[in-house]
Amino acid sequence: MDHVSHPDYKYEMEHPTYTHEGVNPSCGDELTFSVRLADDGTIAEAAFTGHGCAISQASADIMSDLMVGRTPAEAIDLCQLFGRMIRGEETDDTVLEKLEDANLLHDIAHMPARVKCAELAWRTLEEMLEAQQQGDGTSAAPLSTSAKAASEGGK
Repeated sequence: MDHVSHPDYKYEMEHPTYTHEGVNPSCGDELTFSVRLADDGTIAEAAFTGHGCAISQASADIMSDLMVGRTPAEAIDLCQLFGRMIRGEETDDTVLEKLEDANLLHDIAHMPARVKCAELAWRTLEEMLEAQQQGDGTSAAPLSTSAKAASEGGK
């Protein structure tokens, strides 16, 4: 709850390297996630704005903290690991230690209606960074987690 009441990373970033919008149409959660890359290519700053339930907001704040200092490739790997954890596909504690505080959200896997809430920021960041790696430019189109989830078999 501290991440909801006193988020460290919920602010509008000045001069981000990349920005991407994420939307969960099933519940109305919306966020805009921004990162600024350092000269060495690592994530120097991460921030988000928007509104949503406590789970989506806490997850975004926890994720932002975890991503600072990571390369985009490392960030994508962590986003994918979080997705596997939150869907109950990865339960090995030694593997999940890589998620640090985000591992505290693992019980959401038992609440299917809230999984998309927890995943919103992670999916938004992953999609943004993957688009950049593929050279697609900065994407301004909202990410629909329900549409992406449907394409992944409803998860």
